[in-house]
Amino acid sequence: MYKKYFKSFFDYIVALLALPVWLILLIIIAPIIYFQDKGPIFYNAFRLGENGRKFKMYKFRTMKVNASDIRNEDGSTFNSENDPRLTKIGKLLRKTSLDETPQLINILKGDMSIIGPRPDLPEHFELYVGNEIRKLEIKPGITGYNQAYFRNTIPWKDKIKNDIFYVDHLSLYLDIKVFIKTVQAVILQKNIFVNKAK
Repeated sequence: MYKKYFKSFFDYIVALLALPVWLILLIIIAPIIYFQDKGPIFYNAFRLGENGRKFKMYKFRTMKVNASDIRNEDGSTFNSENDPRLTKIGKLLRKTSLDETPQLINILKGDMSIIGPRPDLPEHFELYVGNEIRKLEIKPGITGYNQAYFRNTIPWKDKIKNDIFYVDHLSLYLDIKVFIKTVQAVILQKNIFVNKAK
């Protein structure tokens, strides 16, 4: 009942209530991002959504204009606190997870959920094996089981296993646990960066 009906309703209401606060953040953050290197405010890229549907995901831009694309060995995005591609404000946005807040728009558009598997790149679809495609059975989330408990400390394939665990055990109780754990992780700023590719 929760998975089929109430989860999307709760997502929409929470995103709608959070939107005025986010607009205040936008007014503060947007000029800083722009004036640091005169680049765009947002980083918009296609991701895999529910049932494999592609959608454009929104983030505050954290990297310098025309930054190179660096990947880990498993195909996931490289992430390091000392990454020279990050702008000064970008490093702060990453640490506080404020770079993800524009995804409230994705929730209001029906592309994402507050809690769910983090969306993969479209090219990752070809890298799924076995039942890994099952992570696409539900909408991706701004945060999720991996972000709450592991953040960036485990390989991509392990994250997929956790995503499937979440899909199989999705409930209001689990979502509340993930949300509380996410808040704790953001406040304590744990496991945000990795210093080498996995």
